Amino acid sequence: MSNTLTWVEVGPAANIPQQGARTLQTETDRIAIFRTLDDQIFALLDRCPHKQGPLAQGIVHGHFVTCPLHNMVFSLETGEAQGPDDGCAAKVECQVIDGIVRVGLTELQAGLRHAG
Repeated sequence: MSNTLTWVEVGPAANIPQQGARTLQTETDRIAIFRTLDDQIFALLDRCPHKQGPLAQGIVHGHFVTCPLHNMVFSLETGEAQGPDDGCAAKVECQVIDGIVRVGLTELQAGLRHAG
C-alpha cells in the first residue's frame, strides 16, 4: 500500500468556529479539524491516546487543545502531549485553498481498495 494521500474537501474554514472544531468521519477514523483564534487550521485524529477522549470537544487555546476527559494538552501542530504527559495524538495533513479546508486521508481512511 502506498503512502499517497487522497485530498478530501471538508468545507469552508469559516464554518469551523474560532477556538473550536468540527469532525469528519472517514471509513476508519474520526478526524477533528481545529481553527485557532489566529485562523490557523489543524487536524488530528479525534481521540486522545490516554483514554480515547474526543479531542474535538476539548478547549482550543493558542495552538493547543486540552482533552475534555483528563486535561491532557496536545500541540495542534505536532500532536505531541505537552508538559509531563506522554503520548501523541495522530496528526492529519490538512490545507486551506481559497478558503476551503481539505484533509489528506490515507487509502484505508478514504476506504479505497486496490486489486492485487
